[in-house]
Amino acid sequence: MELNRRTLLQTAAWGAGALVLSPPRAIAAPSRYAKPSTMKLGTVTYNLAKDWDLDTLLANCEKTKFEGVELRTTHAHGVEVSLSKDERAAVKKKFANSPIELIALGSAFDYHTPDQAKLRQDIEATKEYILLAQDVGAPAVKVRPNGFPENVPKDKTLEQIGKSLHELAVFGQDHGVQLRLEVHGRETCQLPHMRSIMDFADHANVGVVWNCNSEDLAGEGFDANFRLVEHKMFQVHLKDLSDDGYPYRLLFQSLQRIGFTGYCCAEIGESSDPIRLMQYYRALFLTYQDLL
Repeated sequence: MELNRRTLLQTAAWGAGALVLSPPRAIAAPSRYAKPSTMKLGTVTYNLAKDWDLDTLLANCEKTKFEGVELRTTHAHGVEVSLSKDERAAVKKKFANSPIELIALGSAFDYHTPDQAKLRQDIEATKEYILLAQDVGAPAVKVRPNGFPENVPKDKTLEQIGKSLHELAVFGQDHGVQLRLEVHGRETCQLPHMRSIMDFADHANVGVVWNCNSEDLAGEGFDANFRLVEHKMFQVHLKDLSDDGYPYRLLFQSLQRIGFTGYCCAEIGESSDPIRLMQYYRALFLTYQDLL
């Protein structure tokens, strides 16, 4: 019995020594199952990030693996036409030193007014915004139609919007800045109307920002509406990806079909936990593409 106890003690000691002397085994890094997307994920500052200054915006996007931002006017980031030359250079430098890309400047200009003096004022103001985009390094300016004025034929309004965009597209091309027209506005957001505007604009430097509206399903349905403007798809605004009333998987399949490699930007509401919301949003963005 004594021998057995001694043997056991020796065996235990040898085992302990082996634990001390054996080199530690490397712990494998956790696997990453997400595949890269051919499209890029960004955010619009409206409304989630409207109260974030530029440093906070860049930090939050980097933390959540969002790749770019569209800076909508009037928000806390402060990128406005009132900036001085040095302030514009400072904004450009911040993006140059960040992994986050400046996707576009988001304006609220529209060109449907029947008041020709007001129309000219809005066109000239847009040109100032294009110059701001050039100075801060934004490749595009987002504009929008915002409805039909009363007592004006719709075709006349669509033509006016389109010809205004043509003038701005020419100006933008001279300054290296695209015009991107959001699918927006009461009735003007209907895709046949957007196609008419694009036909009147008739310029390679102006395209469409798909906006995930319920009107995308009207008329002949999603596929037919998407095909009306797919040749002019410059950017996408995504809404709530958990909304099962919108065919998001079909949207992503359609974007993949046309070889879209641009930005899909979250346009979502504020949150008490924005970082967590953005992380879940990115997961859905990948999942709808079968990448996660």
